[in-house]
Amino acid sequence: FPSHDIASHPWCWQPLRHGVAPSIDQAAMLRELDFDLLLDAGANKGQFTLMATHVRPKAGVHAYEPHPGEANTFRAIHGKNPKVTLHEMALGEAESNAKLIISKRTDSSSLLPAAKTLSELFSETEPSGNTCTVRVAPLDAFPLHWQNASKALLKIDVQGYELSVLRGARQALKHCAYVYVESSNIVLYEGQALFDEVKAFLESEGFQLKSRSHEDIIDGKLIQADYLFERSLHD
Repeated sequence: FPSHDIASHPWCWQPLRHGVAPSIDQAAMLRELDFDLLLDAGANKGQFTLMATHVRPKAGVHAYEPHPGEANTFRAIHGKNPKVTLHEMALGEAESNAKLIISKRTDSSSLLPAAKTLSELFSETEPSGNTCTVRVAPLDAFPLHWQNASKALLKIDVQGYELSVLRGARQALKHCAYVYVESSNIVLYEGQALFDEVKAFLESEGFQLKSRSHEDIIDGKLIQADYLFERSLHD
């Protein structure tokens, strides 16, 4: 995918009008994965879904995004694609209503309070002062979303809430071939699980770490990265 000239691709024009470009840095990874369904937890404006549906147009998508503004943009981009369904909610371990703490950089908004470290390391991530109440539910509560898949890709980008999403998806994970998760090696959100705990959980569910990418390294220290896990052939 020629990342230097997105605007030359007609399928990008409508999303670009909404200020959204596909996640081109994940195109090569997506091409290597043989998935029949994308479960996009923390879908934001639909960047990842946009790239995934371009690479795998026959795969269905269930996307989950609790931020009302981001969800509206997602619908504007993907609303005419019958294979893509957006659920305006957050995934977690249990059913609840929770407060979404909105960051000045909206993709850093979280159900967890930001630790001081977050804004120290990444500018413009401090809380905006705004919150909204959102629905939270486990992925396992929606078997119609995933029960017909045999090799789903679960993508998780939920700002510190990764382990809660995974704990609420034990049954759905049995239908997943891959988990692609952003995870932190230091505390950026209060109460979050760090990468080692996320890794241990996925290993207990039959997944093995395949690769690490998009690393944020500051002063020689790994802060966070995207991790691809694949179901073990021996599981």
